[in-house]
Amino acid sequence: MAEYILALDQGTTSSRAILFGSDMAMLNVEHEEFVQHFPNDGWVEHDPMEILSTTISSARKAIKSIGAEATSIAAIGITNQRETTVVWDKESGKPIYNAIVWQDRRTADFCENMKRSGIEKIIADKTGLLLDPYFSASKIAWILDNVSGARERANAGKLLFGTIDSWLIWNLTGGKVHATDATNASRTSLYNIVDGCWDEELLKIFNVPINMLPSVKDCAADYGATDAKILGAAISIRGVAGDQQAATVGQACFKPGMMKSTYGTGCFVVLNTGEKPVLSKNRLLTTIAYQINGIPIYALEGSIFVAGAAVQWMRDGLGIIDNAAQSEKFAKMADKNQSVYLVPAFTGIGAPHWDANARGAIYGITRATGPYEIARAALESVGYQTRDLMEAMKKDYPAMGDVTLRVDGGMSASNWTMQFLADILNAPVDRPRIIETTALGAAYLAGMDAGIYPNMDEFSGGWKAETRFVPQMKNEVREEKYSGWLQALGRTLVG
Repeated sequence: MAEYILALDQGTTSSRAILFGSDMAMLNVEHEEFVQHFPNDGWVEHDPMEILSTTISSARKAIKSIGAEATSIAAIGITNQRETTVVWDKESGKPIYNAIVWQDRRTADFCENMKRSGIEKIIADKTGLLLDPYFSASKIAWILDNVSGARERANAGKLLFGTIDSWLIWNLTGGKVHATDATNASRTSLYNIVDGCWDEELLKIFNVPINMLPSVKDCAADYGATDAKILGAAISIRGVAGDQQAATVGQACFKPGMMKSTYGTGCFVVLNTGEKPVLSKNRLLTTIAYQINGIPIYALEGSIFVAGAAVQWMRDGLGIIDNAAQSEKFAKMADKNQSVYLVPAFTGIGAPHWDANARGAIYGITRATGPYEIARAALESVGYQTRDLMEAMKKDYPAMGDVTLRVDGGMSASNWTMQFLADILNAPVDRPRIIETTALGAAYLAGMDAGIYPNMDEFSGGWKAETRFVPQMKNEVREEKYSGWLQALGRTLVG
């Protein structure tokens, strides 16, 4: 009898495979990193074939590591880095260009020119998104306009577009299924989140042929079965959600007013607003949190481009730490009398400021400043950016009231960082027993659709916090530190 659920978590820096048991216990994790390509300033690319190969390799290792057979896997759930764009040939299955990553800013001028034409409101009203290089539509347009012959081939129906979930589904099913889910579709700037369909006016604005686009399904649905040659058996793909939406599900944020924040390469705060979309007046995003049985549940989202990436920069760029855990040790050793601020605008600033041209800066440096102070400033920047989002959300959705923030992702393992987060937000922060909530969310969607996992109410009732961090900082200290951040941020923004 099939007893396992396999979650494929395809992220920005690695591909991971996680096996869950019939009781939703996480049994193992296998992962493989892949190469990051930076061909120009502000450009970020991945090799789609490497994404595919590392995903398949990780899945095979996960199955083998517990001595399981592929036939014992009831279903696969897929979660993925969102907005990252792949265009491939329909017949050969080969990409015509590298995947353009969500962090990539090459279309900043394109988006600015479109803003000046006054169409951003049309896009926002239909998609809940801003006109920004972050989203998929301008990336598709760039590929079609910059790869020789691409636009002609697209118009002739010879090319397909997909976010990473679609790319994986297409390949895992042997090219039989070209589909995505509502959450990933909602991040393209081409999907009308109110009407629930690809929007003809938006396709015309971005000059994207509709025949390139995947069909859109619920998060828990039948996405076909894997080619038996790939993993050793034909396994049903039953759950799909973009990484932040999968984490929202994994954190059981099923009621309006519930909020989660994931701290990975970037940071993403998602606030459940229920069955009616709330259009932001404070430059947040309105998005689909999840869609079950044809009913979309909406959310406000704030996207921070750099969170864990700041720690990677300290390790790989500056060479001042050897591993991520060392950043917390350094932060504890920092001189408390120094007020050093890192504004990590390495690829621009995300919500709620949305400045694609801003670049990173450090303020408050003295002759006494060293690696300890820089490490502390990097970790604190995550808390400050989260508070920026929280302040904007309170304005857009007053009904949220006092909230408890549920956290996950790699950085949430740092007690120091999570305590600072609680302090600067002046709100409790709950870290769950399973911090792999993105993978858990994908697994739960697949397992629920396969009839193995319980309904959403039962799943929510089983959610447990491992640690609660409560605010300990004096209010005057909190506001003084946040005021210093706002000054540093103001000096960094280009406008």
